[in-house]
Amino acid sequence: RKYSVPGMVLIILLPTLAAINFVACFFFWRRKRPLPKTKQSDPSYFADEEDNQSVDSMLIDISTLRVATGDFADSNKLGDGGFGAVYKGILPDGDEIAVKRLLKSSTQGVEELKNELSLVAKLRHKNLVTLLGVCLEQQERLLVYEFVPNRSLDLFLFDAEKHVELDWETRYKIINGIARGLQYLHEDSQLRVVHRDLKASNILLDKEMNPKISDFGIARLFGQDQTHGITKHVVGTYGYMAPEYVMRGNYSVKSDSFSFGVMVLEIVTGRKNNDYCNSEKSQDLLNVIWERWMATTVLGMMDPCMNTSFSESGVLRCIHIALLCVQENPADRPLMSSVVMMLGSDTVPLSAPSKPAFYVQKGDSGGADLGNHQCNTINIQGF
Repeated sequence: RKYSVPGMVLIILLPTLAAINFVACFFFWRRKRPLPKTKQSDPSYFADEEDNQSVDSMLIDISTLRVATGDFADSNKLGDGGFGAVYKGILPDGDEIAVKRLLKSSTQGVEELKNELSLVAKLRHKNLVTLLGVCLEQQERLLVYEFVPNRSLDLFLFDAEKHVELDWETRYKIINGIARGLQYLHEDSQLRVVHRDLKASNILLDKEMNPKISDFGIARLFGQDQTHGITKHVVGTYGYMAPEYVMRGNYSVKSDSFSFGVMVLEIVTGRKNNDYCNSEKSQDLLNVIWERWMATTVLGMMDPCMNTSFSESGVLRCIHIALLCVQENPADRPLMSSVVMMLGSDTVPLSAPSKPAFYVQKGDSGGADLGNHQCNTINIQGF
């Protein structure tokens, strides 16, 4: 049987078109099918449905994290915190991560993990550590962060050898970055957050020595019209907590201002405030700085390794701002937006500071109880 040329073309073309159409329909059907459901967080884990949805979008498989950390090998351990250890990991794409592994026996740590998840997942700023994901499988509670290579500020600031790497320019950059991160938390983000545990060990440093505020386990979220909170369960680190918080459980953005002021004095001097508290010295760092300030000899407290690199006016201005932040009356302490302005311009006038909180004049035994109370406050360490 003979076919015309057009007929032959149709005989060949029609089955080919049908096959192509079948294959196209098959792949279209495959793409339209719902993807296999990934494991969800426990619906009872958060009271807020929005928080549950936020966590579900950040879930990371436990097997991925075991491979990344060498099954949480000791050789990958970066350090231990109050509720667990932190490990370095490398994902399949080569990205480095830090994995905070909560102790399974820590009930309070679970509450802090919930708190950190509900806050940090919604915050984005270059001076805050970035939360990348979470794992809630096989009784594990794991938080996954960006890896910050230079670890924490205290490891440089209070180390006999490493502190020389912190010239004045670097220290000023760290001070300014912390202030900007706090301004975002207090005033510029959609949330209003009081950190409550600011200290040198909770400031991480990236490869350019830019600071990133970390550890939001005991942070508190404020409503838009809320100015302060109160708690019967005072937690934090001695030497950094504001007096109204230590004595009465009152906290606000001005409590964070106090902690920031303490950190600035530590950064300038290279000395721990709570070292004075733990030793037999009769005065803490704030007392010593204040008396040197009043005697106009405060530059003698500066970290000696900065002798060839510092700006005298810059150092004095930072000490002045720090003293404004550690004043006893919270109302007298500046907001962090004002601190950022003060740090950014020499033309912004500074008011005279009043004596710092916990100030005890030499020979005044009446202040001893206050000093001891400050030293014995609960200390919750971060990572």
